Amino acid sequence: VQPNNYSTFYDDQRQNWSIMFESEKAAMDFSKQVCIAKCNSSPVLESVLSQDLLLGEGQAVEGGDSLEVAYTGWLFENNGLGQVFDSNVNKDKLLRLKLGSGKVIKGWEEGMMGMKKGGRRYLIVPPAWAYGAQGVAGRVPPDSTLVFEVELRRVKLAKECSGSDGLSVSSRDSPAPSPVPSSDGFSAD
Repeated sequence: VQPNNYSTFYDDQRQNWSIMFESEKAAMDFSKQVCIAKCNSSPVLESVLSQDLLLGEGQAVEGGDSLEVAYTGWLFENNGLGQVFDSNVNKDKLLRLKLGSGKVIKGWEEGMMGMKKGGRRYLIVPPAWAYGAQGVAGRVPPDSTLVFEVELRRVKLAKECSGSDGLSVSSRDSPAPSPVPSSDGFSAD
């Protein structure tokens, strides 16, 4: 994904191609389909597939950084998007998490590394990196592959934290992917 509605890719001969789209949405939709095609073409999905939709700006996030995220999660069914099982997109609260703290599924910990503020990314998460054989009662069937569209709205880099500035990123003890702790302690950037 490139700024100004471009995508670039290499074909199987390592030839570089660029495509310009009529809108940002068209570029994002294309990138989502590329990610789904990658998933469908792999015999077994053993790790998280991620596809940037929008690059964002600033420093790439890493373990220890605190994030606020808007997301939607779908079940991956019949080689594509199934039913939405969770979303906070039209809600007041963003999901707060600290990368590397183990409070969200392993697929998020892995799939969000390297994102930048304002960035959007598509994640396809195999069962072993999500809820495994247990699933989540009434929401995620056992052994489900999941698809997430995540948007990184706010970032607090770990090295900016002075240790005792009152910022604690915690979550409810629940298997659901959307802990909603308080939103204090975050600056607008």
